[in-house]
Amino acid sequence: MNTLQILLLALILDYLIGDPIKVWSRIPHPAVMMGKLVSWFDYNLNFGSALKLKGILTIFSLSLIALLIGQFLHLLPDYGLIELLITTILLAHNSLIKHVKDVSVGLSNSLSEGRSAVACIVGRQTKDLDESNVSRAAVESAAENFSDAVLAPVFWYLLLGLPGLFLYKMTNTADSMIGYKSEKYLLFGFGAAKFDDLMNLIPSRICGIIMCSAYFSKANFLVMFKDAKLHASPNAGWPEAAMASILNVALAGPRIYHDKLTDYEFINSSGRQNMNRKDINYAIKVLNRSWLFVIIIISIFNLYPLIFNDISTIN
Repeated sequence: MNTLQILLLALILDYLIGDPIKVWSRIPHPAVMMGKLVSWFDYNLNFGSALKLKGILTIFSLSLIALLIGQFLHLLPDYGLIELLITTILLAHNSLIKHVKDVSVGLSNSLSEGRSAVACIVGRQTKDLDESNVSRAAVESAAENFSDAVLAPVFWYLLLGLPGLFLYKMTNTADSMIGYKSEKYLLFGFGAAKFDDLMNLIPSRICGIIMCSAYFSKANFLVMFKDAKLHASPNAGWPEAAMASILNVALAGPRIYHDKLTDYEFINSSGRQNMNRKDINYAIKVLNRSWLFVIIIISIFNLYPLIFNDISTIN
């Protein structure tokens, strides 16, 4: 199997199967093993002086390990079956949909359940959020993580194969664990945070373009290109602005981190600010439609050589 064939099958298998809980309750998930590796570097290097340099050496070492493991697995003489399995595992569309849907289901039961569910997928303080802000947090997470968990892995797999996929997932895992601006990680996590920003620079913009393209609306593109830069992140603003325009809601805005109010600007400020669980359900439809758009594109590229060869044979 070639790269495009493996990717197409992996995307479909991830959508249908996801991460079986019974399997990962018995053996460690690759992302968990990556996390343990990050923790080892954190425990053994994150102290004393030269923390920024140690952090840069950490992300360099993690990247090298990821590339070597990815290349080793790619070279196994198994007709691409192990690569297909691992690629399926490292894609997370199914898992993303499940976690976002949990927030909607939680809100249908009670505000408390909705807060608990959204706390699993966002970093902001959720204990005092009303239904509108719980819904906003869930929709923002859905948009940003569609880039991080689906589009970026697809991009790096297409560009560098399995080594590229491992490199991205390792970097993203490191950023999620040590890429904070807290006192503990401000210096040590600097390298991981910046490298993650770099690796998401192109995929996040492609993600926003795909989401807008799936709805064939010029207005969505205009909002995305105008408001993406308003986000605090250099990358998350693109899928979030695309989502905001499609749902016609205002995303971002003020939120609380560690008891401190952060007054961010609204993205698509002319959109509706009062949100509810229906917006979460609509966001899920946007993700699935965008996923289908990706499937169609990859399928076309898979079929192109066959069609081209047939035409050449006729001529």
